[in-house]
Amino acid sequence: MKPSVIIVEDDAAIRDLLQYSFERAGFRVLPAASAERALELLKERLPTVLVIDWMLPALSGLALVEKLRRTSRTADLPLLMLTARGSEQDRVGGLEAGADDYVVKPFSPSELIARVNALVRRRAPEFAGGSITLGALELDSDARTATVDGTRVALRQVEFRLLKLFMAHPDRVFTRNELLDRVWGEDVFVEERTVDVHIRRVRLALGKPYRDLISTVRGGGYKLDPAMLEAAEASLA
Repeated sequence: MKPSVIIVEDDAAIRDLLQYSFERAGFRVLPAASAERALELLKERLPTVLVIDWMLPALSGLALVEKLRRTSRTADLPLLMLTARGSEQDRVGGLEAGADDYVVKPFSPSELIARVNALVRRRAPEFAGGSITLGALELDSDARTATVDGTRVALRQVEFRLLKLFMAHPDRVFTRNELLDRVWGEDVFVEERTVDVHIRRVRLALGKPYRDLISTVRGGGYKLDPAMLEAAEASLA
């Protein structure tokens, strides 16, 4: 699944340049000419990252960042501000409002893409390549393989992405809607209960004693429980 970016920029020429640059870099681009349009897009699906101009009509980019950080569903989204406001005070204000990075116009598209990729690796590692190791679990994104205690685990594509998301964020609770947003993506519409089916398949694929790693949180969703991982490994010692 491609990473996706919402570009919030009211200048059409800059917005088109950004869209072209991000699409060449392998991103799915969702352009928005205003903060209000970005909020409409966010109601449908969560992107991997947002690039936000400060000076927007009506609701400013700074106000948008603050609003996203106050909302639980979007509180953890990677946010980069791209703006002509380059004073130290402005930079500090943007970062204190909740932006993860701050780039001043004029900008180099290649540098911007590099900084967005670095931000995604840090804040949304489930979209990055390479490997993730968590105790006896190892997942290689490039080879698309997962192993438990050195034994390969057979996972379908969706289940692989689910396990990667949980391993990238151990002990974090994901609701079914969040899992749909971050694993199935923008173009796929499935019932929430479909998540339960795939969680069950991941558990079965992991086998004993690791099938209980992904625990159900009553009224919340699912999480990978590090305590269960320790218990599973202790049972094999």
